[in-house]
Amino acid sequence: MGYWGYYVVGRSERPLTELAAVGDLRDELTLLDRRPDGWQVWEVPGGDGTRDVGNMNTLALETDAPALFGFVMDSACVIVEAAAPQSGAWSTCLARRAVAGYLGDTELSVDDYFLEPRDAARRAVAWAAESGRTVRPGPLLDVLNAAAEPSAEQLFFRFLDRLGVVPQ
Repeated sequence: MGYWGYYVVGRSERPLTELAAVGDLRDELTLLDRRPDGWQVWEVPGGDGTRDVGNMNTLALETDAPALFGFVMDSACVIVEAAAPQSGAWSTCLARRAVAGYLGDTELSVDDYFLEPRDAARRAVAWAAESGRTVRPGPLLDVLNAAAEPSAEQLFFRFLDRLGVVPQ
């Protein structure tokens, strides 16, 4: 059994747990990493995808900076929801084949729920630009099309790195 849990990523001088946008989740959040320029990565292990991790639009507006969260499912895939004050919200997934497996046999496909990789890369470039980063779509597209090798958690952090939210 792999990892199940949430990562909440925001940019603020204050801890994200002090912000109204994270709501009832504040007592469950654990600071995982502080990155340059006020970036913070918080974690909530466990969950089944129904936990309220707050609203990324609200977090982006409250911090006046882009924000995102990733829900990791069994270390196999990640659901990503992102928002920025000017460019708004978008969602995509990492390790699309694995996500499709979780959808099962339904009439809807991964593309019905999430932006396709090219569209997600375009939105991610705009998201990064709002944080003062210049990133290229190609490296983001590589991550958006990659399998979760060796794990979805590592794929998520590779995505953050490509967005310019790099560790110290």
